[in-house]
Amino acid sequence: MDGGGLVGRWEELRLLHTFVDRAAVGGGSLVLTGDAGIGKTALLDAADEYAGSRGATVLRVVGTELEGQVGYASLNQALYPLLDRIDALSTTHRTALQVALGFGEGPPPDRLLVANAATVLLRTAASAPLLLVVDDVQWIDRASAGVLSFVARRLTGSRAGFLAASRNGDNQGYFDHAGLPGYDVRPLSDVDAAELLGLRFPDLHRSITPRILQTAQGNPLALLELPRALSPSQRAAAEPLPAVLPLGRHLQRYFVARVANLPEPTRALLLAAAVDDSGDLGVLLRAGGDRYRLEDLGAAERDHLIEIHDHRLRFRHPLIRSAVVAAMTSADRRAAHRELAAVLADEPERRAVHLGEATIEPDEDVATMLEEAAGRLLGRGDHQSAVALLTRAAELSPGADARGRRLAESAFLGAESMGDFRSAADRLEAIRRAGGDAAASLHYASAAALVMIDEDGHVDTAHRLLVAAIAGSPDARNASNPEIVNALWTLALLCFVGGRTQLWDDLYAAMARLVDVPPDLLSLTLDMFADPARTGPAALPRLDAALRSVHHEKDLDVVQNLAGAAMYADRLAELREPLWRIVLQGRDGGPARKHLVSLFDLGVDDFHRGKWDEAAEFAAEGLAVSEDRAGGFFSWYPRYHQALLAAVRGRFDTARALVDQIAGWAGPRGAGTARAFAHHALVLADLGRGDYEAAYRHATAISPAGVLASHVPHALWMAMDLVEAAVRTNRRAEAADHVRALHAADIPALSPRLAILVEASAGIAATEDDASRAHFEKALSLPTVDHWPFDVARVRLCYGERLRRVRSVNEAQVQLAAAATAFTNLGADPWTARAERELRAAGLGTGANVPRTAALTAQEAQIARLAAAGLTNKDIAARLYLSPRTVGGHLYRIFPKLGITTRAALRDALGPDD
Repeated sequence: MDGGGLVGRWEELRLLHTFVDRAAVGGGSLVLTGDAGIGKTALLDAADEYAGSRGATVLRVVGTELEGQVGYASLNQALYPLLDRIDALSTTHRTALQVALGFGEGPPPDRLLVANAATVLLRTAASAPLLLVVDDVQWIDRASAGVLSFVARRLTGSRAGFLAASRNGDNQGYFDHAGLPGYDVRPLSDVDAAELLGLRFPDLHRSITPRILQTAQGNPLALLELPRALSPSQRAAAEPLPAVLPLGRHLQRYFVARVANLPEPTRALLLAAAVDDSGDLGVLLRAGGDRYRLEDLGAAERDHLIEIHDHRLRFRHPLIRSAVVAAMTSADRRAAHRELAAVLADEPERRAVHLGEATIEPDEDVATMLEEAAGRLLGRGDHQSAVALLTRAAELSPGADARGRRLAESAFLGAESMGDFRSAADRLEAIRRAGGDAAASLHYASAAALVMIDEDGHVDTAHRLLVAAIAGSPDARNASNPEIVNALWTLALLCFVGGRTQLWDDLYAAMARLVDVPPDLLSLTLDMFADPARTGPAALPRLDAALRSVHHEKDLDVVQNLAGAAMYADRLAELREPLWRIVLQGRDGGPARKHLVSLFDLGVDDFHRGKWDEAAEFAAEGLAVSEDRAGGFFSWYPRYHQALLAAVRGRFDTARALVDQIAGWAGPRGAGTARAFAHHALVLADLGRGDYEAAYRHATAISPAGVLASHVPHALWMAMDLVEAAVRTNRRAEAADHVRALHAADIPALSPRLAILVEASAGIAATEDDASRAHFEKALSLPTVDHWPFDVARVRLCYGERLRRVRSVNEAQVQLAAAATAFTNLGADPWTARAERELRAAGLGTGANVPRTAALTAQEAQIARLAAAGLTNKDIAARLYLSPRTVGGHLYRIFPKLGITTRAALRDALGPDD
């Protein structure tokens, strides 16, 4: 909050304070300009207050349209407080001024004489600092405008300042700005606008905020009035917002008058543009028939209300669009919608929207069109518009059952995609009160299950409700019914959150009852995500095929379900671009829960790939989205990431506190997966602290040694953790059993990262040194070894420790130094300290004594030395039996590891010893 209670106006306030201080010494003038509602009056108030605090006399004038017709009315406002000083003027000046101000009689005085008299009076009164403030100067009367224009140019050298504010636009009034210093007051920045909105309307639902900000475009008055013009249910997001936001009282006064003065054909054409929002002049002109022509836009263009580019009409400000709608009657608006619908037969979504707005009485045909349009929009990922169309379809449904069915689907979509549980709960309650068959629909049951878990209900209760609804549905065997498919996806979510095998059994039973095969994406996601240790390797070819086309996918559900399928195969990197699209849509007010889940998916990939700073940003954003927009139920997602990052960075108290929050929340609700995620953070914290007994206990709480627990996919991520903790607590048999279980399930085939970890686990568990060495070397030579810096650094650390114990000191130093470098780059402080201790035990100090090639693999070091000696890629390839392209790829990875960008720098980077 800026001084004077203004948000985002530091620059303007600094300018005004400087002006007031300078005017108090040497006079001067300044004119503020800007759009209506931009905050000019608030800035004048702040200058008034500041001048008063500095001991100045402040004279205030406010121009009005009423007094604009009365000669010298504004000059009377300005000089009335100085009446007792008029007697000190010369007789000529005194008489002229008294007659002009209405305090004396006589013939009309010469205006130049009045202007001179006013100037002398102000300069005389300014024996102490004086500030004349004129607001809405465009409205002051012609006579006063001439005098004040004269005065404003003749205060330099006095102690009087002239500060005025004028509105932008064609109507500049009679005041002459030419040559006067000016400042154009700009809209608030996006950040400042959001801050102002949050301060004044802390209870405004977060899903509404982007729409208000978009319409206001940084106009402070709009930011303050638009929310007030909404109904309480609209502000709480329990009711959809209108297509055009209504204006408040002051905004109507400023903007509607400009529209009301336009010719009728112009207003009709602008109304069609306002309710259609495409700006396509061809469509608008066809809709109007003979009522208006293209030439009728001239008046609106001249008044700077619109712009025409590429045969499209654009309102110069969203508030003008709202003003056009506010200036017309509801009958006018409905007629415009009907006319547009009539010419949009080949665009069913737009036609349905216009018919929905034009229709008052229940109409099943229009409701059906809206429902069908919602389905098409869903296929393109536009969940918000689909929910709005379904809600309108429900309002226009003549029958109670159809109304309830459409409300149930809108409630489900709102809860599932947007996390809008409050609105969903309101819709479900309306359906329950109305009675009928809709309360038994699967969309109703799915939405109710989602609302239940957000309202702190037990996962098992929501699961039983939905299982019973699916089993009792007459369409329970129809795999092509969207209600059945949506219910199965919702049930899969509940099974995942519950994290218990018996919950999944009910889902598999429901799928087995389907007459046709389940949808491909549902089957793929379950095979890769539910229990990938048993069904994942066989499903990989299907995953590969699905990922090949995902970059062109517009359906957000498809993208996110594929992300779930790709997670435990470590293939999220192939979905980063479409996931980022969902995040950006979410930041612009798109579906909140999809925004949150995409942040989680990107954060998972970032953690494994060592992009921990970005992962932390995603976690913080996810927590804000969860608490503000997506329902508090899913806040354990981002808290898990925060706990994970705190654990690996050595902030053990923070990690523990976050884990306690997750576990305390998950326990009473039966959210077993949330507890499993919490154990993962504890395992890493325990390993970082060197508490291997605690690490083993937490790892085996997820999956016992020698067993890959059913439907606990997170156990795969802790496989090496369990093996390392088992060996360090002298449980070698358990470690060996776990390695055998990993190989028996063919986990190396599931993911390149897991292949490295399984091979390293075998090296840790091996009792024979030669076997251990072979496993570690194989792990470090596997593909994508450069993609997983934290995991691979841990492998190098374990390998280096083993090498040091068998007195292969030189080799140990290379592995340990590479691990220390990687941990340092990541900020994994506990692991850096452990690697440096091992380095010292191996007889090598840290820091400057670490070999230059420490961060390189053995093959990379060899290639680097040959390249530094001057060999070409072709020469190196021939010597090492590689392709020149492979050599080039290695060098591409070597340069950043050595901190260089050119081949010429290789010799210096490697140093003489290398």
